[in-house]
Amino acid sequence: MVFGLMVAALAASGASPARAAEPVKISRDDTALDLTATTEIHLNQGEAFQVSTAAGADGIRRRIEVRATSPQHQGDWAVFALANVSDEQLERVIVAPHYRLVNSGVFWPDLGSQRIISITPSEGFALDRLPSNDADVFAITLNPGAVVTFVAELSTPNLPQLYLWEPDAYKDTINAFTLYRGIVLGIAGLLAVFLTILFVVKGTSMLPAAAALAWAVLAYICVDFGFLAKLISITSGNDQIWRASAEVALASSLVIFLFTYLNLNRWHVHLGYATFAWMLCLGLLFGVAIYDPAIAAGIARLSFALTATAGIVLIVYLGFNRYDRAILLVPTWALIIVWLVGGWMTVTGRLSNDIIQAAHGGALVLIVLLIGFTVMQHAFAGGALNHGLFSDLERQSLALTGAGDTVWDWDVARDRVITTPDMSLRLGLAAGSLHGAARNWVPRLHPDDRDRFRATLDVLLEHKRGKLSHDFRIRAEDGHFHWLQIRARPVLGSNGEVIRCIGTISDITEEKNTVERLLQDAMNDNLTGLPNREVFLDRLQSLLNMTPQTDTVRPTVMIIDIDRYGHVNDLLGISAGDNILIALTRRLRRLLKPQDTLARLAGDQFGLILVSERDPAKVADFADAVSKAIMVPINFANREINLTASIGLVSWMDQQESAASLLADAELAMYRAKRGGGSKVEPFRPAFRGTVSDRLQLEADLARAVERGEMTMVYQPIIALETGDLAGFEALMRWDHPRRGNIPPAEFIPLAEASDLITPLGMFALERAASDLVEWERQAGDLPVFMSVNLSSAQLINNTLYTDIRTLLTRLGCAPGKLQLELTESLVVANPEQARLVLTKLKEAGIGLALDDFGSGYSSLSYLTRFPFDTLKLDRTLLAGEDSRRAILLRSIIAMANEMGMAVVAEGVASEEEGEELQALGCRYGQSYLYGAPLGAESALRLLKDQMQRARRA
Repeated sequence: MVFGLMVAALAASGASPARAAEPVKISRDDTALDLTATTEIHLNQGEAFQVSTAAGADGIRRRIEVRATSPQHQGDWAVFALANVSDEQLERVIVAPHYRLVNSGVFWPDLGSQRIISITPSEGFALDRLPSNDADVFAITLNPGAVVTFVAELSTPNLPQLYLWEPDAYKDTINAFTLYRGIVLGIAGLLAVFLTILFVVKGTSMLPAAAALAWAVLAYICVDFGFLAKLISITSGNDQIWRASAEVALASSLVIFLFTYLNLNRWHVHLGYATFAWMLCLGLLFGVAIYDPAIAAGIARLSFALTATAGIVLIVYLGFNRYDRAILLVPTWALIIVWLVGGWMTVTGRLSNDIIQAAHGGALVLIVLLIGFTVMQHAFAGGALNHGLFSDLERQSLALTGAGDTVWDWDVARDRVITTPDMSLRLGLAAGSLHGAARNWVPRLHPDDRDRFRATLDVLLEHKRGKLSHDFRIRAEDGHFHWLQIRARPVLGSNGEVIRCIGTISDITEEKNTVERLLQDAMNDNLTGLPNREVFLDRLQSLLNMTPQTDTVRPTVMIIDIDRYGHVNDLLGISAGDNILIALTRRLRRLLKPQDTLARLAGDQFGLILVSERDPAKVADFADAVSKAIMVPINFANREINLTASIGLVSWMDQQESAASLLADAELAMYRAKRGGGSKVEPFRPAFRGTVSDRLQLEADLARAVERGEMTMVYQPIIALETGDLAGFEALMRWDHPRRGNIPPAEFIPLAEASDLITPLGMFALERAASDLVEWERQAGDLPVFMSVNLSSAQLINNTLYTDIRTLLTRLGCAPGKLQLELTESLVVANPEQARLVLTKLKEAGIGLALDDFGSGYSSLSYLTRFPFDTLKLDRTLLAGEDSRRAILLRSIIAMANEMGMAVVAEGVASEEEGEELQALGCRYGQSYLYGAPLGAESALRLLKDQMQRARRA
């Protein structure tokens, strides 16, 4: 270490040395002073550090230079000054602890290390280091009236604490802590050994979990108290690994104990899977601790907090379910929460007392001690039942009680029936009402079951063998019938006659009701009670089979579809929609005669078989009456709801027609009525079938369009309104049909969504747009443009969308930030939760998201906060017109989007003046035919090259 006066050298070199802090005054009575706040830290100063000393007794400040002495030095220095204000020489020690829990931090905590390599005073020689395993200790001597500046060579940039101690006081403090730590270590070791022995003796699952926690606590305090360093050689870097590993072991053992003690796999299998995954992650932390102890310790501390929080939830829930283990764990867990809060306050610096770290380890031992008492209470409780010391009879009795069955015992010789426990009480009858002769049961049985019940008993007595298995109904006190099931066997006497019949009787009412409900649901709609589609077709086919034999049966089939029913569901909710369907069902039933059939075929679609009318005019009048009945307003929640219906009808004309074909014809007529605007009755005409054929042919052509190369992509420019430069493109799909020419997207996109072709078409659009963008960048260089691609509802509900897009971008080498997906408001309304999950994952992957056509639909502001959109595309309807209110709305929307950090794109800009006005309002981008029509890939590339050349010339 070299130092000296450098006044002339510094003046010549122009260097600017650091100034020393004001000196800390020391008197003879000062036993311990905290120098942390008065110590200045200078980072990244290099191997030679220059500093101005504190003013001495003569008032002169001097400059010194100190050079590093160790390769561990990283250029970090600490400076402090001391002044002896007494009239005698003072002996003191400077102490810098290697590790302090106080203010160590939750994430990436400071796990300790050697802090000071050496200390150089402004006068005299370098300080002597005193031996110590857990702190850097240096001895100093201060002459009377001396003012000395000290420069400490740091091995790390952190110096959590620096103390000046009187040597004897420091030694007494260390000895006091040594005694305390020895006591705590002894108790922890005894607890760990005792719980391990208890596990070997008893073998219950909670004991090894408690023992593992005890050993983890012992390991933690061994490292924390420095005891481990006395057993094995530990370097400064290894100490961090051991400390992080001990914290990971503590967090892991607490998770195991909570899972095992509360027996969580008993409550739900998913809790076992979650705990296994949690433990697997914590197990991997042991490997992380070797390479980055700070990260491992931070995650372990977070896991400990999560485990404590999860424990609170589980204990409260299971406690309310009267689970005694959870109730007994309350005191222990309350202590854990207090310990956790204290630990959080310590590591964040809110508690900074010097004894808090030692108390923290002692509290851990107290927690394990309380856990030991708790598990021992369970280990030695339960008596003979836990040891399996009960007879076969007791075991059978327990099995019957656990199954919830009742013993049915018929003493045939005395004709006396006894049930244990008493079945009378379950039926609400007086105790013992069903005890006595078997004939006493008959009056309470269902009339249809009485004869069968008597006959079953008589057959058993006559055959003297076999098994009694009989289901019957019995009336309870409230008048309702319960289904009971008897399963019994006869017992023969020495004379070969049946003397007893004994078995079990069970209440199977719920099972019978379930079967009846299943049968009912198989035949009828469970909301309206109407026949379902299968029953409707079966009845229609039966009527068609009768038509050749009689002239009186000429059925007419009507399909009734409620217009705008989906909008009502979205507006008022599903429950309101169900009530509306029930009300419409009642209205329609009033129009029918007994021979007619009304059925519910789908959500808002009804089918009607009209047999009571054959005359075409009366059939038309009936259809008109159905339409008017539906149009009568419905009052719901103080609101008047007006509905209409699209009705398609077809009458029987051909003997060869089947029920399915007749229903299909009626549906074609209904769809024609709906395409005509709804609220009308449309009779079937054979020409409707040709329309379906055209649609099917178009669907088949669409399925092969990609393979034939008929699908192409064009790109409409999106410009920056402020500069007029090209900012991006919106990719638009085109279909060049070989016979029909160019088919607009408004025609083939709905067809693709209805026929499950939208997913391959959507991926085709994404792949072609991304590959074109990559090709443009390959030829023109890195382009400051983005590619916007539309997303359909069918793609959004596809669970593989996120994976498919990531795979596609990786394969093509396209940066996710260059891609932007456009979604309409109606798309996110259809399935908001699915949309939120998928869009969040896409956003986290770096892909841009735009809300398209904002202002044309619901325009709910909640979408802007619930979904991670970063771009808002204004619908052209917001720009059209001179209405002052529309201008206010437009200004508000743009300002709101800018405040939320969202870019705004205006679609359909009609003029340059309108673009300038939008730019003044804060709208960033514009898109319309004013700025450019959709271009092919080659034309778009030329446009990009032109812009790049203009940018280089500028």
